[in-house]
Amino acid sequence: QVQLVESGGGLVQAGGSLRLTCAASGLPFSSCAMGWFRQAPGKERDVVAAITWSGGSTSYADSVKGRFTISRDNAKNTVYLHMNSLKPEDTAIYYCAAAMGRGTVTRRYEYEYYYWGQGTQVTVSS
Repeated sequence: QVQLVESGGGLVQAGGSLRLTCAASGLPFSSCAMGWFRQAPGKERDVVAAITWSGGSTSYADSVKGRFTISRDNAKNTVYLHMNSLKPEDTAIYYCAAAMGRGTVTRRYEYEYYYWGQGTQVTVSS
């Protein structure tokens, strides 16, 4: 059974930092592309960051470039999202997603991902 379990969300003041963690099990993690998505109330779920199976390529939404960093540890079956300089508009539920494949291009769309976590709430106060 595939499981993606996010953790690390919470309440933080604007300008603060959080690190989200997604622990994967039940799938060949080192052969999976990974992504972080977020969904704010009343809005669609959008990609935040994505990383290829090797970690060799990453991509980011324009709104988080320079503030967020995605990374992975294939030995620990874990992907991270380091979030700095948080803004109130970063408030959302953050989801981890996995897609099978060792491509060299990051996957930036929901339909490209098959497995999803339950999400973790991030709230940034002003």
